[in-house]
Amino acid sequence: MKKTIRIAKIELSTLFYSPIAWFLLIVFMFQIGWAYTETMEMYENSKQIYNGFGFLTFSIFAGSFGNGVISGILGKLYLYIPLITMGLMSRETSSGTIKLLYSSPVKVREIVYGKFLSMVVYSLILIGVLVLFLIAGAITIPHFDWPLMFSGLLGVFLLLCAYSAIGLFMSCLTSYQVVAAISTFVLFAVLSYVGDMWQDVEFVRDLTHSLSFPGRAEKMIGGLITTRDLAYFGVIIYIFLGLAIYKLRGSRESKPVLFRIGQYLFIVVSGLAIGYLTSRMGYIGYLDTTATKTNTLSANAQKILKETGDAPVEITFYDNFLDRTYGRAAPSERNAILDLWEPYLRFKPNISFKYVYYYDSVVDPYLYKAIRGMTLRELVEKRVKGYKTDINTLLPPDQIRKIIDLGPELRRLVMHVKYKDRSTFLRVFNDNEFWPSETETSAAFKRMMMPLPRIAFLEGGFERSIDKVGDRDYETLTSRVSFRYALVNQGFDVFSVSPDQDIPTDIAALVIADPKKDFSAEELTRIQKYIDAGGNLLIVGEPGKQAVLNPIIGQLGVRLTDGILVQKSRDYAPNLVLPYLSDAAGAFSKTLRNDFEDSGRVSMPGAAGLTYDSTHGFIVRPLLMTDAKVSWNKKGLLVTDSAEVEYDPGAGDEKKAFPTALSLTRKVGGREQRIVVTGDADFISNAELNRNNVRTANFHFNTGIFGWFSYGVFPIDTGRPRSKDNHLRLSHGGVVALKVIFIGVLPGFFLIFGTVLLIRRKRK
Repeated sequence: MKKTIRIAKIELSTLFYSPIAWFLLIVFMFQIGWAYTETMEMYENSKQIYNGFGFLTFSIFAGSFGNGVISGILGKLYLYIPLITMGLMSRETSSGTIKLLYSSPVKVREIVYGKFLSMVVYSLILIGVLVLFLIAGAITIPHFDWPLMFSGLLGVFLLLCAYSAIGLFMSCLTSYQVVAAISTFVLFAVLSYVGDMWQDVEFVRDLTHSLSFPGRAEKMIGGLITTRDLAYFGVIIYIFLGLAIYKLRGSRESKPVLFRIGQYLFIVVSGLAIGYLTSRMGYIGYLDTTATKTNTLSANAQKILKETGDAPVEITFYDNFLDRTYGRAAPSERNAILDLWEPYLRFKPNISFKYVYYYDSVVDPYLYKAIRGMTLRELVEKRVKGYKTDINTLLPPDQIRKIIDLGPELRRLVMHVKYKDRSTFLRVFNDNEFWPSETETSAAFKRMMMPLPRIAFLEGGFERSIDKVGDRDYETLTSRVSFRYALVNQGFDVFSVSPDQDIPTDIAALVIADPKKDFSAEELTRIQKYIDAGGNLLIVGEPGKQAVLNPIIGQLGVRLTDGILVQKSRDYAPNLVLPYLSDAAGAFSKTLRNDFEDSGRVSMPGAAGLTYDSTHGFIVRPLLMTDAKVSWNKKGLLVTDSAEVEYDPGAGDEKKAFPTALSLTRKVGGREQRIVVTGDADFISNAELNRNNVRTANFHFNTGIFGWFSYGVFPIDTGRPRSKDNHLRLSHGGVVALKVIFIGVLPGFFLIFGTVLLIRRKRK
C-alpha cells in the first residue's frame, strides 16, 4: 500500500508540474462558473416577474436534459480525462522509465493502482471545485437540498473514476500519448452508444443495455442512488484496471497467447456477469436522496401496490402495426419500457411483461387515404419493408380478434393488465407525455381490487352526451380513451341511464346535464326518490332552463336566477364568465387547492347565477363566485354582436358577486350525501376543455367534483409536498459579485498560482 501511495504522489507531482493539469482545472472552473452565473442571473431576473419557484436546488444544479449546472457538465467531462490519462503509462513507455519500474521491487498491480489513485485525487480536486458552487448555492437558496447534491457529486466522481480507468488502460496500449487520447475518446463513444446496439435481440439487448454509460450518473445527479449504478461503475473500473494489469504483465512475462487471451476474457466476462446480475430487477437497492422523494412512488401508489400482495401482475402490450402509436413498444424499446416501469418494479418485482404485435384497421383517415385500392394485407406487406419487420411476427385481424376485442380501444397501443382473475386496460395518450403517469397507472391497479365508482348520466331529455364529440357534449371528459384526464382513465366507469327506469343505487353520482324538456311526474318521482335515498348528484343547468330544473333543485333550496350573467372584457364575448374558485372548491383536491391559491378561474360561456337558502337540511357552500367589479346579472335579451353590453339597473340588471356552482351536503343514513349544482353546462364540454385562449382550471375543477363524489378514492392522489427551496436570496448586485468571483478571481488565482509553480519548477 505504501508503494501504491508513493507512486500516486510521484504521478501527482508530475501532473501538476506540467501545464496540462492546471490548464484543464482552470478551464473546468471557468466553464462551471460561466454556467452557474448565467443560470443565477436568469433566475434573479425571473424573480422580478414571478412570486416564487419550486425545487430550486434541482432546477439550478441538476436540471433535466442537461439544463442544470452539474448535469450540463456531464456531457463535457469526457473532454478532460483523456488529456490527463494519455501520459499515465505511455509517457513511461516512450521515455524508457518503464524499465526502471519493472526492475524495481514494485508489483505491476501497485503501479496500476498508484497511477489510478493519482487520477482519483485529481477527480476529487474537480469535485472540490463543484463544492465551491454548491456552497454559494446554499448561501443564496434557503432550505438548500444538500442530500440531493451529495448524490450528484457521487455520480460525477464515479463517472470521473470510470473515465480514468479507461484512460489508464488505453495509455498502456501505446507509447504515443496522442494515440492514447484518441483511443480513449473512441472507447468513450462506444460505451455511450452500446446501449442502442442490437436492442431487437433479447439477450444481447440486456447485455448491451447493462454496459451503457448514459443515464448512470444522471440518475445520481437527479437524487436516485441504486446499487445497480454503483456496481456498474465498479465493474467498469474493475474491467479496465484488470486489463491494464494483464497488459503490463504481458510485457514482462513470456506466456502463451491463448493464456493471455484467457486472462483478458476472464476479466471481461466476469465483469459483464456482475454487471448483468446486478441490473436484474428484484436485486437492486434504492436510495432517494431528494427532500420530497420525487424519484419514489407516492405513498398512495405504494399502498396500492402493497395491497396486491404476492400475486403476480401480467402486463401485455398490444401494438398495432397500422396505428401511429406502433413502435413505442417495439423490441428495441423494451429496455426503455422497463426504465419507465422501474419505480413500480422497485416495490413489486413480480410484474411481468408480454408483447403482442398485430395489424388491424384503425380510425385514421390518412391511413385509408394511403391504402386506396389496397387490402390491409397488401398495405402491411408494403410497410414492413420500410420498418424492416418480419410480417410473420404480426398477427392478422382474424387471429387478434379471437384473442381480445380491441375495438373499444380504437386498436391503438394499449396495455392489458391482469391480476388474479381480473383485468383492465392501461392506455397511452395523445399528449407529449404519451405513457400513463403514476396517477393513471395507480388507478388501473386500484380498479382491479375494488368496486369501481360508477357515474350515471341521465339521458332521454336531450341531455349532453358522453359519447359525442360535438362542442357542447362531454366525450372528452368522460369516455375519450386517448385523453389522459378522461374519467375512464382516472378509475371511473361512466354510462347512461334513462329516466324511464329506476336510477341505480350503487352509483357514485347521477349527472343531469342540461335537459331540454320538462320531466314527467314519474321521472321527477324517480329522481326525487334517488335524492331522498342519499344519492350523490351533479346538476348542470343553463340560462333559459330555469323552468326545467327549478322543480328539482328547488327541493334542495337552490334556484337558477332569471337572466344571464355577463362579464365586461376587452378580449372575450360578454357571455363568457370567468368565476373564481372558492375556498370550498379548493378543499376538493390538492390540485384545486393550488389553483385556488393562484386565483384560478373556470370558464363558463353562458351561465346563470344561483340563489340558495339553508332551510332544506343541506349545508350549502359556493364553489365558484363571479367578480362583482366586472360582472352582473343581465335581464332580458342579450345581444353580443352589435353594441357593447353595458350594466343597466333600470332594466333590472343586478351587479354583485353571484355563485355559479354550489356544493350541498347532509347526512343520510350515516353517510354524507354530496350534491353539486351549477348554472352552466358548458364548463364540462369538449369545447371548453380544449380552450387555449385563457388560462382556466376547468380540468381540475371537473375531476375534483367527481373525485369528491367518490369520497377521494379516485382520482388517485399521487401529489407530493411542495418544495421548501422555493426562494432565491439574491440581488442583481449579488449576481455581479458571483461573476467577479467565479469567472474572474478564482480562475485568475489558479492561473497565477499554477504559473508561479511551473516557473519555479523550471528554474530548479
